[in-house]
Amino acid sequence: MYAIVRAGGRQEKVAVGDVLIVDKVAGAPGDAVDLVPLLLVDGTDVTSAADALAKVSIAAEIVEATKGPKIIIQKYKNKTGYKKRQGHRQPLTTIKITGITK
Repeated sequence: MYAIVRAGGRQEKVAVGDVLIVDKVAGAPGDAVDLVPLLLVDGTDVTSAADALAKVSIAAEIVEATKGPKIIIQKYKNKTGYKKRQGHRQPLTTIKITGITK
């Protein structure tokens, strides 16, 4: 059984035991998190109706908080002496799917 969930502004395909890296989720390592299901596939049965998905819960556990790779932003304008350099690291969270219940 697997599900398509909304996690961190994106859609992810998850099954029990999967480890995902998503945008920052509030909480400490070991805390439980519930994800919003968008589609559920159980063998040959596909569930996408909103009333049926309201009964489905997808549980996950926070494994760790990390940061993404450093991204360098550079701006330059010719003949004016304008230069600007800026960096960014996106805060991320690693989560593990612990259960999908109907």
